[in-house]
Amino acid sequence: MADVSTIVGIVLNGLAIGMLLLLVASGLSLIFGLMGVVNFAHGSLYMFGSYFGLVLFDRTGVFLLALLAAPFLVAGIGMVMEYLTLRPLYGRDPLYQILLTFGIALILDELVVLVWGPNALDFTTPAWAQGVLDVAGAAFPAYRLFVIVLGAVVAVGLYAFLQRTRYGLVVRAGTANRTMVEASGINVKRAFTIMFAVGAGMAAVGGVVAGPMLSVHPAMGLEMVIEAFVVVVIGGLGSFRGSVVGALLAGLAQSFGSYYVPAASSIIIFALMVVVLLVRPGGLFGDPEVEH
Repeated sequence: MADVSTIVGIVLNGLAIGMLLLLVASGLSLIFGLMGVVNFAHGSLYMFGSYFGLVLFDRTGVFLLALLAAPFLVAGIGMVMEYLTLRPLYGRDPLYQILLTFGIALILDELVVLVWGPNALDFTTPAWAQGVLDVAGAAFPAYRLFVIVLGAVVAVGLYAFLQRTRYGLVVRAGTANRTMVEASGINVKRAFTIMFAVGAGMAAVGGVVAGPMLSVHPAMGLEMVIEAFVVVVIGGLGSFRGSVVGALLAGLAQSFGSYYVPAASSIIIFALMVVVLLVRPGGLFGDPEVEH
C-alpha cells in the first residue's frame, strides 16, 4: 500500500500529464466542434511547436519567449494550411478532409526529418524550473508543477474566451447551427480560419511545454495525436468541457497505471476510452443523441 506522499506524487504526475494532453486535445476539440474537421495533422503541428520552441530557446535562452513565439509561428502555418487546402473541401465528404490532413501530416513529418534529422534532440529545462519541490512530503519536479499551473491558466482562459467574448459566442453558435450563423451575416470562413489557427497554436503550446518533459523527435506528433484523439473521444467530440475532464482522467489513469500496473501502462487510457464508450457512446459530455 502506497503512503500519502507517494499518492500525492502520483496524483501530481497525473495532473501534469493531463494538462499536457489538455493543451493539445483542446485545440483538436475546438477545431472539430466548429468546423467538423478531424485533423490528423494536429500532432504534426504539436511537433512543429516543440521544434520551433527548441530553436528559439537555444538561440535566445528565454523559455517564455519560445513559449509565446512558437505558437504564433505554428498558428500561421495553420492559417495557410486551412486556407489553401481545407477550405476548398468544406461541404464535401469528410473522408476527403481526413485523407488530406493525414497526407499533410506525413509531409510535415518528413520535412522535420529533412531539417532537423531523424534523431531525438534534448530540450533543456529552463534554469528557473529545474530541481524539485516538496509537496505534502512528495519530491516533485518544479517544471511539472509549472505545467500544471500553465494548463489550468490556459483552460480558464479558453473557457472565458468561449463563454464571455463575442467571438466565442460566434464559435459556440457555429457549433450548434452553422447555417444560422451564416444567415446572420457573419463571415464563417474567416471564423474557420481564425479558429483553425487558434487550434494549431494550442497544439504548439503543448509542443513547447512537452519539450523539457519528453525528448523532441520526429515521431512525437503521431504519439501525441493518438492520445489527444482518445481524450477528445472520452470527453465527447466538440466539447471543450469534455476535453478538460477527459484529459485529466487520462493523465491520472496513466500515472496510477504506471505505478500499479507498469506492464499495462501503455494501454490504460485506451481501456478507459472503451469503458466510457460502453457507458456513454457519445462521450462524457458529447451529443446525447449518439447514445440512442
